[in-house]
Amino acid sequence: MNWNCKKTWKQSKVNTLWCLLGCSIGDFGTIFYFQNITHSWNNFEIMGLAIINGLITSIILETIILLKQMNFLDSLKTAFGMSFISMIGMELAMNFTDLILTGGAILNWWIIPLMLLSGFYASLPYNYWRLKKYNISCH
Repeated sequence: MNWNCKKTWKQSKVNTLWCLLGCSIGDFGTIFYFQNITHSWNNFEIMGLAIINGLITSIILETIILLKQMNFLDSLKTAFGMSFISMIGMELAMNFTDLILTGGAILNWWIIPLMLLSGFYASLPYNYWRLKKYNISCH
């Protein structure tokens, strides 16, 4: 496979940014919520829920984007089928970065950019490979 195609890298970056936006909304929203309430959840429970919520919001965002091209059911199936592996990798990278650097389930001014970068670069090669191999993208 040719890993030097600038056009495919450019499209992969756009696709990955859309995925990152969707994942980070649910992930960061969950962590932020738990930072601002009294609760008895441990960091791993919060991070698990954050990952699930990140996957859900990413699928919702991608489904909405795809509605411009196809009907709802096909949009939902496409969002699940083409991006789920990328989303899982992205979520795991983001939360692992948070866990290693802060102890987990903490958002502050310096961890957010690091989480976003780790999530983006963790899933970018997969998105490139998938786009190059199958000529498939979500957006």
